[in-house]
Amino acid sequence: MIAFAGAGPYRTRPCYAGIAEHSVYVETGARRTGAGRAALEALIQAYEQLGFWKLVSRIFPENHASLALHDRLGFRRVGIYRRHAKLAGVSRDCVVVERLLGPAAQD
Repeated sequence: MIAFAGAGPYRTRPCYAGIAEHSVYVETGARRTGAGRAALEALIQAYEQLGFWKLVSRIFPENHASLALHDRLGFRRVGIYRRHAKLAGVSRDCVVVERLLGPAAQD
């Protein structure tokens, strides 16, 4: 596998039914080839066609490539969750990103 983008429900409450939380993974040797962009663009298109109105994600601040990809594809940086994750026992901040889809993006 070179790259993939996947999404799942953001929350279980019915009011959030049109929001999906996504992630993107690109194999180390395939980075900077456009594979991540292709995967994320396909995910955006698929979720728009399914009637979702928003995609969200959280990205580690030092993951400059992922942040830049999301910027290029129209995601907005909403804020930072402080000490939101733990990786190898170390607390990590996360940058929150969102992109409105379909008619919601037209407002």
